[in-house]
Amino acid sequence: MSLTELETFESFDPVNGEVLASYPRHDAAAVHAAVERATEAARWWAELGFQERKRRLLDYKAVLTRNLPRVVAMVSQETGKPEGDAILETALAITHLDWAARKAAKVLGRRRVASGLVAMNMAATLEYLPLGVIGVIGPWNYPVFTPMGSIGYALAAGNAVMFKPSEYTPGVGVLLAELFAEAVPEQPVFQVVTGLGETGAALATDPGVKKIAFTGSAATARKVMAACAQNLTPMVAECGGKDAFIVDAGADLGAAADAALWGAMSNSGQTCVGVERVYAVDSVYDEFLRELTERAQRVKAGEHYGPITMPGQLDIIRRHIDDATGSGKAVVGGPESVRAPFVDPVIVTDVPEDSRAVREETFGPTVTVKRVADVAEALEKANASAYGLAGTIFSGDRKRALELARRMLTGMTAINSIISFAGVPALPFGGVGESGFGRIHGADGLREFTRPKAVSRQRFAMPGMNLTSFARTPAELDRLVKLVTLLHGRRRG
Repeated sequence: MSLTELETFESFDPVNGEVLASYPRHDAAAVHAAVERATEAARWWAELGFQERKRRLLDYKAVLTRNLPRVVAMVSQETGKPEGDAILETALAITHLDWAARKAAKVLGRRRVASGLVAMNMAATLEYLPLGVIGVIGPWNYPVFTPMGSIGYALAAGNAVMFKPSEYTPGVGVLLAELFAEAVPEQPVFQVVTGLGETGAALATDPGVKKIAFTGSAATARKVMAACAQNLTPMVAECGGKDAFIVDAGADLGAAADAALWGAMSNSGQTCVGVERVYAVDSVYDEFLRELTERAQRVKAGEHYGPITMPGQLDIIRRHIDDATGSGKAVVGGPESVRAPFVDPVIVTDVPEDSRAVREETFGPTVTVKRVADVAEALEKANASAYGLAGTIFSGDRKRALELARRMLTGMTAINSIISFAGVPALPFGGVGESGFGRIHGADGLREFTRPKAVSRQRFAMPGMNLTSFARTPAELDRLVKLVTLLHGRRRG
């Protein structure tokens, strides 16, 4: 079936419901044809080597930067988020692309490793080689920053990329690929396929795809994993969270309230690492809550943040608000805050820990706040979640904050800042439990899209130690035992 014969779907303005554009619904045949093109392109891209890929990726970075207004306009159109938020996510994506391009050779390139005394006659090297074609299935809430955390790092590692953007933000994905083609016109190294769930399924089941990077719900991740299992295709999954924010004694409460408000309400709360639960110790609870509520009362949907991009999410947000306010106390907003497609800020206190509003991801501009006796109780409650993506700690005690951060069962933790780890390209991004597995960003993110290649080379024959031969003698084995005993037989503290 040719491109002109493919069925189409439409993208909509989430504020007024108007049609923005139509895009092809790529079926399995169209996806496979694109993967075959990508397979050839991947060979060319890998053979370029680190320096040539770096040069082209830095060109892409420059093209993205020069076209920042176009990208920002498309993001704002398709998600409804304010221009400032679209600028922030695109700027962060550009900094990550720059880091990946510049650091790939150092992280992945061939290097010698020590062979040890037993294998002293060997030279050993380790390098990380590209996998081939990487399939990226992206989300709609951060349609540039999140998928580029996989796309940029996979490209820097030497792979070709097939990107299936969310059906809510297809124009952003198409534009990202078009701009890449301006920087790298020779081969289709970065392609986009658009469509609904069946397009993503076709990508996950295509035997030419060597790894899938998925961002979305845990329920959808399970379906993608089942599809990947058909070809034993590995996968990295980021599946959202229910992130906790701990306010300790001695914290700057104004800064903590400002950070908690931004973390909970920015992007309409549609942030995988957004703040959904706050635990404040008894000694600062009242003042922190006062600071938080005063700030929240000045924030309005449609002015400070945009609409709920995915209409179906409104039902979940309503249910969680009803659940929270039915058992807790609403101090800002309530059920009346939902005025589709917008939701004004909602803050509820004293919500039971076993409620849906505390246990399940809301993905809306709501947050629960709970008084705890001390940080030990705060950490216990923060960790009592099936999710484990990220978290935040505000404290006046640096040592205690660092220890709490280490003990928080998450992939990332920010101290006296909000979501700051996302802006540090060298830090890996990902979670545990229901929040998924694998990592993007940083050296771990580069290695995620490679296969380690180990090579050992004999430099000279070891006299009297020909151990991997049927001709070996008892004397040679005796020498091995003596050497191992000398090296490892004594207990050391």
